[in-house]
Amino acid sequence: MATKNKPILWLDAVQEHDYPAAESYLRLIYDDKRAKQLVNKLRKTNIVEFKAKDIFRASSLSLLGVSNSHVDKDSRKIAKGTALSPLLLVRDSKLGKVVIADGYHRICAIYLVNEDALIRCKIV
Repeated sequence: MATKNKPILWLDAVQEHDYPAAESYLRLIYDDKRAKQLVNKLRKTNIVEFKAKDIFRASSLSLLGVSNSHVDKDSRKIAKGTALSPLLLVRDSKLGKVVIADGYHRICAIYLVNEDALIRCKIV
């Protein structure tokens, strides 16, 4: 498991397989056309940074612990110094929150290491 305040390493770009994963999730919330539009916008936008705790607050999601196998896997990546793929986020003004389209398990693992860590992400 990752140790507290371990530096988080990031890939320079979002991994290609994260975009279809984001679209699949977004199709549960939006119609197919809107989900595809959002992913196309995510592909084109620049990477920015927000604190882990702020993303959690804006998303209203619960924190998963390392008992979740995906969080455990990402925690091990952090501990080994493996660079992570930036998150994909969508601002939804109707819902009044940020939707984590891809990267929920990564942010949970990071939060367990350092809630003030800067998270690289794309947001539309």
